[in-house]
Amino acid sequence: MASARQRIWGWYFFDWASQPYNTLLLTFIFGPYFAEVARGHFMGTGMDEEAAKAAAQAYWGWGLAVASFTIAILAPILGAIADGTGRRLVWVWTFSAFYVVGSWGLWWVAPGGGEAMLFWAVCLFGIGFIGMEFATIFTNALMPSLTQADDLGAISGSGFAFGYLGGLLALIVMLLFFAEGADSGRTLLGTQPLFGLDPEAREGTRFVGPFTALWYAVFMIPFFLWVKEPHTDRRPLHLGRAFASLKDLILSLRYRKSLSAYLASSLFYRDALNALYGFGGVYASGVLGWSIIQIGIFGIVGAVTAMVAAWIGGRADRAFGPKPVISGSILVLILVCLIIVGMSRESLWGIAMDPASRLSDQIFFACGALIGAAGGTLQAASRTMMARHTTPDRATEAFGLFALSGKVASFMAPALIALATTISGSQRIGIAPLVVLFLIGLLLLRFVKPKGEMPA
Repeated sequence: MASARQRIWGWYFFDWASQPYNTLLLTFIFGPYFAEVARGHFMGTGMDEEAAKAAAQAYWGWGLAVASFTIAILAPILGAIADGTGRRLVWVWTFSAFYVVGSWGLWWVAPGGGEAMLFWAVCLFGIGFIGMEFATIFTNALMPSLTQADDLGAISGSGFAFGYLGGLLALIVMLLFFAEGADSGRTLLGTQPLFGLDPEAREGTRFVGPFTALWYAVFMIPFFLWVKEPHTDRRPLHLGRAFASLKDLILSLRYRKSLSAYLASSLFYRDALNALYGFGGVYASGVLGWSIIQIGIFGIVGAVTAMVAAWIGGRADRAFGPKPVISGSILVLILVCLIIVGMSRESLWGIAMDPASRLSDQIFFACGALIGAAGGTLQAASRTMMARHTTPDRATEAFGLFALSGKVASFMAPALIALATTISGSQRIGIAPLVVLFLIGLLLLRFVKPKGEMPA
């Protein structure tokens, strides 16, 4: 029988195991690599370079939008079913398989594959992304059963910090031994990719898919050994009862003003954050012309600040509560978005910069550090705030609604970016809708009780 401490550490290991999907695939390795492949394809059809960059960003945006829409529709339904049967771990196993299959399949996304290759790339990425998000819902639902309510903030922050450390180490391994520069064919160490992987075919970079799948499979072992189902009655699946429970929860939102306001607030700010993660590497590749290795180093900076800030934010959460932590993080992210929208190699909001200097690179590195710090703290505090609005017996259902609130705008945010990018023909202007989403989330947060629905 696992001890209470082992259960907490086993729960931490899910963050460690799953974080590379965000770090390696969504943001710093595969996302920018997809942008390179898509850009080359669109230029091959006769588009000029700027139009091809915008088309690549739009294609990635629509792919994320479809995956996020799927999550938004199914998350609360699956949560209600899980709570209705009293079983959650079986769903973690199920969606772990999606994670592994989707990420492993990205190995076959090779340069020059044409339109069909782009389509299958976003499909496979979407399968793994759905698996990661759904596994996270059911794992988050276990959090209220781990400890007392007053310690949830520290545990959530420590879990995210541990997860970011895992993502950081995975990114360092990829950069040192596998991901090759498009021009040099060499890794960050200046060597060819390990295992005889062909740099001409970008096999070192493509290995990020199988590497992410293997990382997850190995480091989920402590989770499955130490984390057990809470002691609740096991009940047979009854779809009618599950849907009735979900309906009651949704209808109750009219009387639960704090929870309603929080779900609406997180609908906007978390999805803006997810879109910022999803397009940061694509932006660096298209606007600043960074290589995969440069973007990876940028990712290391962001991961380090995220790890440290999530741990510190967890302590701030325990001391002051999650609401002020969330508010401060949103303000930082709004500032970052304003800088990104107004910056090119030649200027920053009309202030001229020498294109030959590295000032724009340095500013974007600083933005990456701020995104990592504010994003890590925001995610940890958001998980705590949701836990303050539910009980252990209905946690999966509640976190399913939480995922819904995080995915309704998440399919809208990439779609808005894709639409703004398509209309303007500019990657920079395409990021502008995120400022509006963050501001709406901050405004709605005013109506959320600092302690949620916990007794005063």
